[in-house]
Amino acid sequence: MSREVKLTQEGFERLKRTLEQEQERLAEATRILSEQMEAADDLEDNGLEEAKREKLNIETRIEELEDMLARAKIISPADLKEESVNLGAYVTLEDEKTGKQMKVQLVSASEAKVLGQKIVSEDSPVGTQLMGRKAGDSFVVNLDEGKRQLKYKVVGIEY
Repeated sequence: MSREVKLTQEGFERLKRTLEQEQERLAEATRILSEQMEAADDLEDNGLEEAKREKLNIETRIEELEDMLARAKIISPADLKEESVNLGAYVTLEDEKTGKQMKVQLVSASEAKVLGQKIVSEDSPVGTQLMGRKAGDSFVVNLDEGKRQLKYKVVGIEY
């Protein structure tokens, strides 16, 4: 049995939009490949091979997205302990060295892989330290095998 993928509602919607965009890209890549196959002569098929690779990459990406969406379990606010950091939380962190604040969302590793932007994966160095923390908690993140440390304070948690 395949593992469920925990996603926020927002992340689920972004994945669906990404899938739609990839499906549009696939239609375009298929059209381009078809045109190149008609125009290709035996001497010059570099563009044809590139078009085939691009189409295959898009198809693979679509399969990954469809699989992730099929296994998705949307995290509802009722599932969360709002007093502590959990998946789906928007967390305001303060760098204790610089005093600079940033707001990030804690998401599953699957969601982070697809989304990018100001998110933190649950299995990243910051994410593992952040899970279960409460507002006011401070924590240290070791980077580069402990050669570098970042100190953060949880300023606020929102769901």
